[in-house]
Amino acid sequence: MSIEPPSINHALVLHPGGTFSYSERDIPTIQSDRDVLVRVVATGLCGSDIHYWQHGKLGRYEVTQPLILGHESSRIIVATGSNVDGLEVNDRVAVEPGISCNTCAYCRSGRYNLCTSMQFAATPPVDGTLCTYYRVPAQCCYKLPDQVSFRDGALVEPLSVAVHACRLGGDMQNRNVVVFGAGPVGLLCCAVARAFGAVEEVVVIDVVEERLECARRYGATHTYRMQTIQGDSSNAEQLRSVTELPEGADVVLDATGAEAFLECGIEVLSAGGTFVQVGLGKPSVTFPVGMVCDKEIGFKGSFRYGPGDYKLAIGLLSAGRVQVDGLVTHEYDFEKAEEAFQNVAGRKGIKSVIYGPSIGSNLRMG
Repeated sequence: MSIEPPSINHALVLHPGGTFSYSERDIPTIQSDRDVLVRVVATGLCGSDIHYWQHGKLGRYEVTQPLILGHESSRIIVATGSNVDGLEVNDRVAVEPGISCNTCAYCRSGRYNLCTSMQFAATPPVDGTLCTYYRVPAQCCYKLPDQVSFRDGALVEPLSVAVHACRLGGDMQNRNVVVFGAGPVGLLCCAVARAFGAVEEVVVIDVVEERLECARRYGATHTYRMQTIQGDSSNAEQLRSVTELPEGADVVLDATGAEAFLECGIEVLSAGGTFVQVGLGKPSVTFPVGMVCDKEIGFKGSFRYGPGDYKLAIGLLSAGRVQVDGLVTHEYDFEKAEEAFQNVAGRKGIKSVIYGPSIGSNLRMG
């Protein structure tokens, strides 16, 4: 697919205080023989993007200077360094948005997601992908299967988050799995759990009925709407009664970070089970450590994705073992990007995607 490259690098810029502006940035240049220059076609909005816009910070990262948001993207290669193998101009790719140092102990041990020198797109002060052009190392680019559109290619990043979380959950063959949260990552965790062999009970829990209605399309055998998010045992008791989990779940994946969901998840987990914390909420919560010890459960934190997760995510899409049709419910032209942020903040639909500057309909579906 050949395209006429724009001569201007347009960008949507977030300023300290929460205001946006459109500006022109310099077009990035190839700096290494292993670099590639890509044109951004589609970028999905993440909860972290909304958090930086509304609150100006997330954890220890703070917006203190103009910042380009966005890190879930699909792109098309427009230039390559002289030592890039396996990638060519006009290749359609999903791009892993974090660049690790490759030399620290974490990177050398295969846990590069824990690299303390990680430069991650849209994490201050590193700019993200709501722009025309972006430069990345070739190692971060993964070819998209022909049947995966650019729109759905932007979902490879959150799908990789789900793959990483489910791998941390261990062997899911014929296991019972409970997923808290029916947002994009929660639904993808549900789909991946099914693809990994969880063919018994896969229960998705949320407080929003409209999102739960989508969960069965992504592999849920049961859904449960929590009527209250207060931290008591009634939710766990009712959850067991309306599903076929009298002994509890083998694996719990929490994609919300809500304290009440954490407590309910540990209570509904069977003895010896595994709890994986995928989503982030308050930095400190009340934690039922006595129950964790009594059940001798494994509690694991999940952070982004690591070696093999992107490749496996694309493999699941290519083989049709994970379907993402319908996950993107809202699509926006670049000029309407602020409207997309408002939509996500209002919890409308499931996933919102913003197309890059001057991306026409013919390229979107390519």
